Amino acid sequence: MSSHFETPTDAEDAYYDAIEECDLEKMMATWEDSDAVSCLLPMRPLTHGREPIRELWTPMLNPEFRVEITVNHLQWIEQGDIAIHLLEEMVTLTDSGDKQTPIYAVRIYRNSDQGWHLLSHFNSPTPPPPGIMPPQ
Repeated sequence: MSSHFETPTDAEDAYYDAIEECDLEKMMATWEDSDAVSCLLPMRPLTHGREPIRELWTPMLNPEFRVEITVNHLQWIEQGDIAIHLLEEMVTLTDSGDKQTPIYAVRIYRNSDQGWHLLSHFNSPTPPPPGIMPPQ
């Protein structure tokens, strides 16, 4: 299943809709149809290629583990056929209502004749509170 997204924001909205709906096919439709795609999630190795990304997302989109994500847009950079979105995500476990530590996300989108699609996605936990890490 491939979708044509007119803007990087359209692709990003579909990405979050796919998570909310636990819809793997909808999730995969947001990714560029290329083996150049990559995904890095916390506590996971860097994943390259559409099929490995599908395998990575399959268990996370299990309806038993539903999450709600509130997004704070930190910065958007769009130049030509590339867009970079930097975000802060607040994840809430739907079944318990427990809020998790914020996560930073960087998404790189690329525009082609098939529209805008996700090329790379990287997540990182927020830094620990002051005093936990040595000063730089």
